[in-house]
Amino acid sequence: MTKVGDVFSVKLDNKVKKYFQLIAFDLTQLNSDVIRAFKKVYPIHATPTLLDIVNDDVDFYAHCVTKFGIRMHLWDKVGNISDVGELSKILFRGTNDYGAKVGGENIKVSHNWFVWHINDDKFTYVGNLEGEN
Repeated sequence: MTKVGDVFSVKLDNKVKKYFQLIAFDLTQLNSDVIRAFKKVYPIHATPTLLDIVNDDVDFYAHCVTKFGIRMHLWDKVGNISDVGELSKILFRGTNDYGAKVGGENIKVSHNWFVWHINDDKFTYVGNLEGEN
């Protein structure tokens, strides 16, 4: 079982690893776990403190299913820390434009994007992605 605050280690190869943290459950989008992955790459045998890990710069945010990664031995849980960062500033984006229209060309660029925050059931249409979108 995973819970908010759990920190995980991911081997990139036999020499280095990175960390990510489960920071929320997004019930409005995919009903899935939200993680923040950290930028710093560590030697495989390094044992940084949880505080050092979560004080690193965030590389990206993503939706995933952390318990599946544990079952598949893709990552290991290394601990739990309550500091999950500022959730209200995280912005996800999506579009329903993909593939091709019947008889048309593949869609290469969408002009119909929407954005949302974690557990925000009000998706905001923004059209083209510009600036912070």
